[in-house]
Amino acid sequence: MTMQRINTHGAGGPDVLYLETTAIPQPQAGEILIKTAYAGVNRPDILQRQGLYPVPEGVTPILGLEMSGEVVALGEGVSGFQIGDQVCALTDGGAYAGYCVVPAGQVLPLPHGFSLADAAMLPETFFTVWANLFMDGQMRAGESLLVHGGSSGIGLAGLTIARGLGLKTFATVGNDDKKQAVAAFGAMPINYKTEDFVAVVQANGGADGILDIVGARYFTQNIACLNKDGRLFLIGFIGGKTAREADLLPITVKRLHITGSTMRGRSGAEKAAITASLRERVWPLLADGRIAKPLLHRIFDYRDVQNAHREIDQGTHIGKILLDFNG
Repeated sequence: MTMQRINTHGAGGPDVLYLETTAIPQPQAGEILIKTAYAGVNRPDILQRQGLYPVPEGVTPILGLEMSGEVVALGEGVSGFQIGDQVCALTDGGAYAGYCVVPAGQVLPLPHGFSLADAAMLPETFFTVWANLFMDGQMRAGESLLVHGGSSGIGLAGLTIARGLGLKTFATVGNDDKKQAVAAFGAMPINYKTEDFVAVVQANGGADGILDIVGARYFTQNIACLNKDGRLFLIGFIGGKTAREADLLPITVKRLHITGSTMRGRSGAEKAAITASLRERVWPLLADGRIAKPLLHRIFDYRDVQNAHREIDQGTHIGKILLDFNG
């Protein structure tokens, strides 16, 4: 039995992506084989395609870190799932394919009322936001959170979870359409091109936490925004990774905490713990609407993957982009 998957001719622009036919993989012990319905397109996919996001040793180089679909085979020792179940999953790679093998500890049922397309938008962003900001009580109800890149998939995930848990939110975006989008998720929108986000945040009580995908370019401003005992969560570096001539004194004066992490480099046990925490604490809030569904920007047929990547490269999208493998 064969399937189609998306591979790359080395590193570069969207034109390095191509379709190939290969054998359907089989699950090993502790794994689940899922027939892909939808795969999410995320910033790490873009970085990997560009050669800027090294693949961990022993992991497939095929793109795709999240997906939804139907369970078609179970590896030895897997319990809690049956053939025919509709699920979503955080993969270790390989979601850009008709079938994908996933560790059972990273597979989740669809939240009640969610379609396969809805659920495909959850894993990569929700795992990242939950583990960094909320799983261990890093941010709490009544506090304030500033989210950079607020209209991105990761940004909107941060905003919707924060609102569902009772936090006040700010979000930086680049145009009026994106301001409207983040406002609909409960955030105070800030156009970073025309407004001083530091002044806006400080005038409205400051931030207790910041979810930052920008990095070096915003480091000094982030420190200025944070209240005492504030927390800066670094998860991306689209604005550079080296902050030169930064004044470190405010970090000590304000007792700030600065952390950073990636999801892909975590162990299977760590990802399984995040999966269990999401299922227990977040999935019920998605089911009853206290945490809103992710915002869908557009669905592309998987054969049109190059244009899906171009859409993200342009930076004009609002919300999530999916690849449809149902055809």
